[in-house]
Amino acid sequence: MSTSHHGRYWIRPRPLTGASWAGRRIGILGGSFNPAHAGHRHVSQWMLRRLNLDQVWWLVSPQNPLKQTRGMATLDARLDAARAAARDPRILVTDLETQLGTRYTVDTLEALRRRYPRTRFVWIMGADNLLQIPRWRGWTRILGHMPVAVFPRRPYSLKALVGKAARRYLRNRVPPRDAGGLPARSAPAWTFLDGPLHPASATEIRRKGWWAGR
Repeated sequence: MSTSHHGRYWIRPRPLTGASWAGRRIGILGGSFNPAHAGHRHVSQWMLRRLNLDQVWWLVSPQNPLKQTRGMATLDARLDAARAAARDPRILVTDLETQLGTRYTVDTLEALRRRYPRTRFVWIMGADNLLQIPRWRGWTRILGHMPVAVFPRRPYSLKALVGKAARRYLRNRVPPRDAGGLPARSAPAWTFLDGPLHPASATEIRRKGWWAGR
């Protein structure tokens, strides 16, 4: 469904409609979203402001290779929950990885760059992922594909900022005061944006039995 926002006419992203997104500044927030919650919306709205983005796309993963399948709701259930949680026309819930046929982040980002060559993407991830990204397939290619914005996650932030990835790309770190220009930068470029955390946790939601997705 199309959405009007600030006088712009938006369409749902599809792999072969790259020209429709030319010049847009899009944040990419990937994950299992098992389930999506207010914390995801908080981060997305914060990044929209700090990075001067047009939209944030939630890439609901069919299955994170680093996570167990046990306790994972179906993709349809997670997509439905994500749409209910987004509650902002600038946040677009997608199953693009399913459409693209990709499983690993590095392959997803390469496919996005091919299909949306004139879109200015920023990969958004938590400090926990910055800490563990050296375990990801093709992690240096990930950081070389598009700029990255990192948000704090307790208790990972301090360790992440002295971790392997942060040290390797220390010279490519962008100060927070310049974060608004991050989408226009060439990769590798990354920034760490400290700010208020949201208490919502998908793990805690599942533990308390508040998520019955199947």
